[in-house]
Amino acid sequence: MPRTRVLIMGAAGRDFHNFNTVFRGNRACEVVAFTATQIPNIAGRKYPAQLAGPGYPRGIRIYPESDLPALIRKLRVDEVVFSYSDVSYNYVMDKASLVMALGADFTVLGGRQTMIPSKVPVIAVVAVRTGSGKSQTSRRVCSHLRRCGKRVVAVRHPMPYGDLVKQRVQRYATLEDLVKYRCTVEEMEEYEPHIVEGTIIYAGVDYEAILRQAEKEADVIVWDGGNNDMSFYRADLTITVVDPHRPGHELTYYPGEANVRLADVIVVNKVDSASRENVATVIANVGLINPGATIIQANSTITVDDESLLRGKDVLVVEDGPTLTHGEMQFGAGTIAAKMFGARAIIDPRPYAVGSIAATYAKYPRTGTVLPAMGYGEEQVRDLETTINAVPCDAVVIGTPIDLRRILRIARPSVRVSYALEEVTRPGIPEVLDEFLTRHRRSSRRGRPAKR
Repeated sequence: MPRTRVLIMGAAGRDFHNFNTVFRGNRACEVVAFTATQIPNIAGRKYPAQLAGPGYPRGIRIYPESDLPALIRKLRVDEVVFSYSDVSYNYVMDKASLVMALGADFTVLGGRQTMIPSKVPVIAVVAVRTGSGKSQTSRRVCSHLRRCGKRVVAVRHPMPYGDLVKQRVQRYATLEDLVKYRCTVEEMEEYEPHIVEGTIIYAGVDYEAILRQAEKEADVIVWDGGNNDMSFYRADLTITVVDPHRPGHELTYYPGEANVRLADVIVVNKVDSASRENVATVIANVGLINPGATIIQANSTITVDDESLLRGKDVLVVEDGPTLTHGEMQFGAGTIAAKMFGARAIIDPRPYAVGSIAATYAKYPRTGTVLPAMGYGEEQVRDLETTINAVPCDAVVIGTPIDLRRILRIARPSVRVSYALEEVTRPGIPEVLDEFLTRHRRSSRRGRPAKR
């Protein structure tokens, strides 16, 4: 029988995982190409032979997604596997229609094939959209587990932007490890907060190899999801974060709705800054598709290190890049802080953007009057610094998960915004985790897996 010729559409994360779990060593299929989007500087590389396995001695080429129609024809593609996240259903079906019109099958993969089972309990923290509040929720989970005396390892959704072979398995325990692995701004934003709080974090490319290493030093593994992707690991407890600033997205974005349906616990975050109507809409929508989930309402509590620099001042707000771009938000914690602490005006940075930052605004024209902290490479970091320092303002509001002042020279006074999860209903995260740990202790004494 001829092998099925497969092309995987991705964004340097889920696509590699799907290949590793479903297609690597699969004699019925041949993956002839990857395509890449969302993330710059991915296309033009190869998924290396050292990771692809003996069936791919030359590796697998990664092309721009814009080449998809030509690739289907040229490479005689039989099946296209859609393998990235945080996109609307209209977007997914637009791609499906294009692929089917060109004669190929269009496929998405489910959890049975792609979620790897673990020898230790796994808690998955996922979301309906980028920027919903997964990271603060994951930190809250890890913090309580540590207080309970558990050895906790967080495993972060992949962001393999460098040498993929060297990034196969990465372990972060100190801030020096961020330098060792030459992390981008986006990687530091996700890894550093865990490290500062004392949690070991793993990331990389080969998530079965990562899991087997993490299992050796963990009582509990916390999957810290990226975008609104599903967990790579089979979870014993799934916590899904929903965002009332984007009501309705829990029913209309891929694969965020799947995360709602998988959830044991739904965290409705940001209720302190969202309208009551939007909070009610999100809760009602969750109830339609997962009425058995435990619902926790929570504030995203915001603090700043010097509010005097904001009152009555003209400010530039720098927000988390992915939240503003493919996350489609027009504001974040920095904007909320600027308004909360009395800034006179938020200065529009778009006229002052240079290089790759200007290109980001062109690609995502609905970004708004804030600056996305894009930093996928040294050139982009330089463009970000140049843009920040060109904006005429009294102060810079840093609303990103890490303090950009550590890696950028910011010429004007600056304010760091911090945010944390604060439950306002009960049960909260501690009660949920205490019950989870009790259930697993009982099950382990009986010698059988805990039931969800």
